[in-house]
Parts: sequence; structure tokens; C-alpha cells
Amino acid sequence: MFLHTHPYKPFLFKEATKLIVGTLPPPRFTTGMLKEDDVDFCYGSRNGQLWPILNKIFDLNLKYETTSEAAQQRKAFLLKRKIGVCDIVASAERSKIDASDLGMENVKLRDLIGYLQQYKNVDTLLFTGGNSKNGPEYFFRKHLKEYGLKLEVVSGVVPRIHQFVLPCHPERSRRERTIKTVSLTAPSGAANRAVGSLQAYKELKSKNSDFNTVDFRVMQYMEFF
Repeated sequence: MFLHTHPYKPFLFKEATKLIVGTLPPPRFTTGMLKEDDVDFCYGSRNGQLWPILNKIFDLNLKYETTSEAAQQRKAFLLKRKIGVCDIVASAERSKIDASDLGMENVKLRDLIGYLQQYKNVDTLLFTGGNSKNGPEYFFRKHLKEYGLKLEVVSGVVPRIHQFVLPCHPERSRRERTIKTVSLTAPSGAANRAVGSLQAYKELKSKNSDFNTVDFRVMQYMEFF
């Protein structure tokens, strides 16, 4: 059984107003066996689409290589836009060593509510996936139950939007606040089939045959980043 631990600490800072929330990077990030064009930072897999999507939206001229410069480019962007990263999974076991969410067993979660109480300017969570089993929203719902909290629907249209009231913490915050969650279409190749089945995507594709699943995500993510 492979113990798949998260290789990166949460990227948090006091000015952050949004948090990107995923699960785990591919196992090679845990073992340190990165590929040549991986980036040694959150969502740095060469197969991942988050940074290419943000690169298109913000014209970042990002490098895709295993260098400190490439990682620093991404950190600088996040700091400028006041966006943190706090994946919800701390570790999981795998009988098959791959990057699938469904393959995770005996999952240990990070205390995301505790981080939210500590970082008081955060008002939005951007999930890199929806409520399918072992996705970030799925785990966050389980995490909320530990605190006696639950999500309330704001919009049931993809990307689905929810909210919950974060109670005050006697030592960290003196007031409760409402946190919004947005379940973005996952920035992975595995989610392309789901994108292709969406009516909104089909309509856009019918108008422009060159329109693809990355273009669809660019349109979706632009509103929330």
C-alpha cells in the first residue's frame, strides 16, 4: 500500500481572500520523481490544466519546467491576486499508484475550517471539482459535518455555488462570516468527458468547431479568479 502524502504545505497568507481547494497532486510529487516539464509547486503537473487556464486568462507567460523560476512565477501571481491554496487532503493510501481521486483510501483531511478561522479575509473557496466521490467538495462536506455545519445551495447551475456560515472562534475571530464555495469543472483531462456532455458546452461547440474543453474552462474560471 502506497502512502500518498501531500508534498506542499498550504500556501496561505493574511491578505488572501480566496482559496483554491483540491485533493492531492500525482504520486510522483510525493516521491520527488518529477518529470522534466512538471513545476515543483501546487498544480504543477505537466498534465494538469489549472495553470494553462490561468495563463490564458491573465496572459502570465508562465514557464512549464522544474525550476525555481517557474514556481516563483506562480507564487507571485497568487500573492498579487490574493489567492491562496489549501488542498483538503493531507494523505491517503493507494493500492494502485496513480492520480485518481477514486483510488484514495483511508483519507486524512486537513482542518480547512481551522485555517479559515485563522485567515480572516478568506470569503471564497474555489473547488477544483464537484461533489463526485473523493472530489474536493465531497470531502469538504464531510469535513463540515465534523463541525455541525453544512452547505446551502446558492446556484445549482454548473459551476455550482454554495455557502455556509463560519462560526466565530473565541481565540481567532470574534464574528461569524459567510463563506462562498464554487465547484469549478475539474482542470484535468479526466473531466473532459463530463465537460463534453454539458449542454452549454455543446451549444458553444456547435457555433465554433474550434472551441474545446480548455476554452470552456477559461470562460468558467474567468468569472471567479
